[in-house]
Amino acid sequence: MLDTDTKRRIDTARDILVGKVPDPKSQVEQITIALIYKFMDDMDAESEELGGKRKFFTGDYARYGWAKLMAPSLGGHEMLGLYGEGIAKMPENPGIPPLFRDIFKNAYLPYRDPETLKAFLKIIDEFSYDHSERLGDAFEYLLSILGSQGDAGQFRTPRHIIDFMVEVLAPQKSETILDPA
Repeated sequence: MLDTDTKRRIDTARDILVGKVPDPKSQVEQITIALIYKFMDDMDAESEELGGKRKFFTGDYARYGWAKLMAPSLGGHEMLGLYGEGIAKMPENPGIPPLFRDIFKNAYLPYRDPETLKAFLKIIDEFSYDHSERLGDAFEYLLSILGSQGDAGQFRTPRHIIDFMVEVLAPQKSETILDPA
């Protein structure tokens, strides 16, 4: 379940976008893209902390890392250019899984106001995802805001139920499991 602080952040992010991105579905898309962008960088940072290597923001894509995007020395127009270019080039990044590439496939920045982007990314920067379940909770909340959760078929199985099902079924690598619900 999403905590009130996270809900407040999502609501604030939507409020920032309202004047520039009036369509609620587009707001959800912009927030989702930014959250996944930040989440990928958080996973890279965690990997480094544990002695591993970055996976998403490496090579030519290292310049799009979240820390570089949020650097205090970066001006508003530079941030606008870097973020816009980063989300546009993400589908070409061989270091990210196909699912993430698909999410970024048609991503673009629908406004060119550096102050709006700076305020928006500052709110996104407050999110910290140490587990993918939090990203799912945030996305589920975004869908509930639109009231389209059932219409779009976007229901997510909570982690504790997934863990229970795996424990009970004890699937083997060679087996396939169907969840008809």
